[in-house]
Amino acid sequence: MAGMKVSVFNVRGSVEQSARWKRAAEAEGYASAGSWLAYAADAYLKARARAGRPLPLAWRRFGRFRVAMMDGAEIEARGAVSWPFGIFRGSGYGAHLNHGRALVHLPSKRIVATLGSTRECKALAAEMAPVLLRDEAGAWKLAELRERERT
Repeated sequence: MAGMKVSVFNVRGSVEQSARWKRAAEAEGYASAGSWLAYAADAYLKARARAGRPLPLAWRRFGRFRVAMMDGAEIEARGAVSWPFGIFRGSGYGAHLNHGRALVHLPSKRIVATLGSTRECKALAAEMAPVLLRDEAGAWKLAELRERERT
C-alpha cells in the first residue's frame, strides 16, 4: 500500500446513518466507516455497470480539442471535455452557434453525432463509454442509431 495515491472525501450523514455505517463497517471487518463507504461505493458502481446503466462522466466545462471536419480540414474547438469525448457548438461543417452540439471522439478527432443539446451529447457519451471499452464498432453503431432517432 506504500506509494498508493489516495483522495479524501468528507461524507455528511445523520447520527442514525453514522451509527448504521459504523455497525456495517465493523460487521464486515473494516477498520473505519470511511473504508467501508469506499467499498460500498465501488460495489454500487460495479453493480450499476453490470446492470447496463451508464456511468456518468466527469465533464470539464472549458476545454480545447481538435476536430476533423467533413471537408477534411481540422479545427480547434472549444467546449466540454470528458475523456475520451468532447462537445462543441456546431457540426461537421464547423463551429456554429445555431447548429446544435457535436459529440467528438477525441483520440480519433471524429464527430460521433450532431445532436440538439449538450444534455443529449452527454447522455450518448455516457451510453457509449462502456460499449467503447468493450466493442468499438458497437459504440459507433449505437451513435449512428441515436443520431437517426433524432431526425
